[in-house]
Amino acid sequence: MSVTRENVAYIAELARLRFTEPEQEKMTSELNMILHYIEKLNEVDTEGVEPLSSIHDQINVLRADVERPSLSNEEALKNAPDRQDRFFKVPKVIG
Repeated sequence: MSVTRENVAYIAELARLRFTEPEQEKMTSELNMILHYIEKLNEVDTEGVEPLSSIHDQINVLRADVERPSLSNEEALKNAPDRQDRFFKVPKVIG
């Protein structure tokens, strides 16, 4: 499979890109080199190779979802520089 200048012009139009003639020629050449390289991958013998969904063999890297007691409101606010009732009080950041 190869890319023609017409293909590049069509793809550029879909992507709302504008190429000069030299840029269009260069893009055609580069896309053809990429496709040629990808075609080489078809030459690799993959018989008996299982497809991968991930390169890691870990099943679940998340911690266990265990219910634990949380901080009380007083404990959470004890080091707060400023508070109002049971809430943190912070400086206004939006004008």
